[in-house]
Amino acid sequence: MQELHSFLSVASGFKAVFLDSYGVLKNYQGLITGVENTVTTLREQGVAIRILTNDASRSQEQQVAGFNKLGLQGLQTHEVITSGMMAKHFLQHKITGGKIGYMGTENSARYILQAGLEHVSIREIDMDKLHEISAFVFLDDEGFDWNTDINKTINLLRSTKIPVIVANSDKLYPVSKNDVAVATGGIAKLVENLLGRKFMHFGKPDTQMFTYAYNRLKRLMPVTKPDILMVGDNLHTDILGGNKFGVKTCLVLSGNTSEHSVEQQIMSTGIIPDYVCRSIIT
Repeated sequence: MQELHSFLSVASGFKAVFLDSYGVLKNYQGLITGVENTVTTLREQGVAIRILTNDASRSQEQQVAGFNKLGLQGLQTHEVITSGMMAKHFLQHKITGGKIGYMGTENSARYILQAGLEHVSIREIDMDKLHEISAFVFLDDEGFDWNTDINKTINLLRSTKIPVIVANSDKLYPVSKNDVAVATGGIAKLVENLLGRKFMHFGKPDTQMFTYAYNRLKRLMPVTKPDILMVGDNLHTDILGGNKFGVKTCLVLSGNTSEHSVEQQIMSTGIIPDYVCRSIIT
């Protein structure tokens, strides 16, 4: 039987805690009850908080405003690091001409694709003018027609040799206590498999967000990797990402991973967290 730890007793031994968002701080019902108290306690103990999320649909400011609305007050924009930020930085520095095609919502496109280039949704791309498209981005799992636009994306990428960016690597996300839905990373993985290609992923478990958060944290306080705890509800993204980056990891059972399946999932995946807790409030 997997040993369950008290979260605060674990987290108090670290200088900084990296927290996933969905499944750790909030779920389909809103802010998880008691989360605000845990965050307050960590702050009172001098533990630095950073939220690392694969949500590419909103800016840091929008993320903070969303948490404020849910009841988690006091977050600063520099405490939120998103996969969308990483994708945005890449596009700003690497894509210098043409149009950027995307699959997702206009809101996420406005935030991420502010690289000075024109962006165009997959449904509006002219398949007779593919030479105009210099890159393609999988943004989020809404804002397109599942019946037509995935096929159009496949045909576009079959016909071009352009960089393809996945701004959110999550394959699934919970929509209720028992059910999940396909996330952006799942769509991108499908297309990767069909085309036999490998895209550039900017969310966990890839380490760009960890590196970004770590380097900026070191500017503010003396911290090394052993001083950091990564907390998440997903073995394949949060825990694998933390393990790859070289920090301690804590799996919580308040989101994608349930208490009745955690032992089997750890054994079958080989992804081993350093700690397992029911949630960050227990």
